Amino acid sequence: MKLIDREYLHKIISVKGTPDIKVITGIRRSGKSCLLLQFMEYVRNNDPDANIIYIDFNSLSSEPYLEYHALNNYIEEHYDCNKNNYVCIDEVQMCDGFEKTVNSLHSSMKYDIYITGSNAFLLSSDLATLFTGRTFEIEVFPFSFKECMTYYNNDYSLQRYVLEGGMPGSLLYTNQADKYQYIRDVFETLILRDIMQKYAIRNKDVIHDLAYFMMDNISSLTSINNISKEVEKNALKISNKTIKQYLSYLSNSYLFYRVRRYDIKGKKYLTMTDKYYLADHSFRYANIGTKNMDYGQVYENIVAIELIRRGYEVYVGKLYKKEIDFVAVKQSEKIYVQISDDISNRNTFDREVSSLLQIQDNYPKILLANTHHDEYQYEGIRIIDLEKWLCE
Repeated sequence: MKLIDREYLHKIISVKGTPDIKVITGIRRSGKSCLLLQFMEYVRNNDPDANIIYIDFNSLSSEPYLEYHALNNYIEEHYDCNKNNYVCIDEVQMCDGFEKTVNSLHSSMKYDIYITGSNAFLLSSDLATLFTGRTFEIEVFPFSFKECMTYYNNDYSLQRYVLEGGMPGSLLYTNQADKYQYIRDVFETLILRDIMQKYAIRNKDVIHDLAYFMMDNISSLTSINNISKEVEKNALKISNKTIKQYLSYLSNSYLFYRVRRYDIKGKKYLTMTDKYYLADHSFRYANIGTKNMDYGQVYENIVAIELIRRGYEVYVGKLYKKEIDFVAVKQSEKIYVQISDDISNRNTFDREVSSLLQIQDNYPKILLANTHHDEYQYEGIRIIDLEKWLCE
């Protein structure tokens, strides 16, 4: 597969040599293994004193080290006291007791450690428990629109990205049906092998139906009660507690991202309803089809993930009876973002800007739409073409 220069590589390079355990996480097949290989290539080219100890648990050659004592012994045997020792382990969770080896290596202060693992087994919430040393997490997303543009040498369009998404492995297929089959296979592996194995779930149909319901309702306000009623239509009995639990499993696996609601005027978080966005919108089309296309929903999903990718904390804004698509916060920075498919109609334009105009503070306000024009301003609101914004 053609490799492109992704921002994550620079992030890993920036922490090279620090005492942290570098953990590469993200949804299955988002490019974690390729990223690790690119980093090792960088080290070989830039550190003449490098000694890279690489274990790939996807390879049968690493089968003898699937137990943590054997893994530890292999790494220690390949240590070179006259070199800078880098330990790079791909799919680390396949080694039984891996955290004991990683903690032992880290405490010896002899190694610079980099690991990747299955999304369901290296959760952000589990890292502090698994590893006694400090961890630095690099979360890898599927390809952004900008990365797809780079991959295809700019011979690409937003319309194509909307339909095909950015799962890196799917880019190898030229036929859209083959792309969707690949994406369905990734989804099935994520549900069946990762989530069901991790949490010992016996009823495949329930979590399957839940995932399909959530994919069909991306960008919509969702409550546990609404989900419960929908699941019951398929003659599946499931408690609200279990639904909440399963939603956390789907989010922990990086398939969905939960976005909470925030009352802008009252400056407080709202309970009961949230929105969920897919890590890559192609999962929706690959699994439930493109018959009932809702471009507004998919554009909203793309922008939500792009904001998260850019390092923002993202919330759905509520102001009186109106909704702001996103309130995005990064340290002292805050922006308000509204998304629309087409604002060429004056009534649509007025509706979209009305929510932003009611906000009383001076933080930047942005309306993203398919304008196909250069950026302009209306009453202090930046009107930006969606495709241009995604390429920033």
